[in-house]
Amino acid sequence: MSRPPAAPVDAPPMPPVEPSLSDCCGSGCSPCIVDLYQDALDRYEAELEAWRARQAGAAAPPAGTADAG
Repeated sequence: MSRPPAAPVDAPPMPPVEPSLSDCCGSGCSPCIVDLYQDALDRYEAELEAWRARQAGAAAPPAGTADAG
């Protein structure tokens, strides 16, 4: 007998690695590594918010299953 496949794990998103100040060459690149980091940070924050919403929804009991007590 085989086991059913495990449910996929909904792991939280990983934050981007912040570049050090020395990673910027200071020559006015477009986009600058700092701009790229900010874009990645914005995406991370949106993904984290969506993940938290999924976790809150997963923790709630299914509708109609509340104890009528």
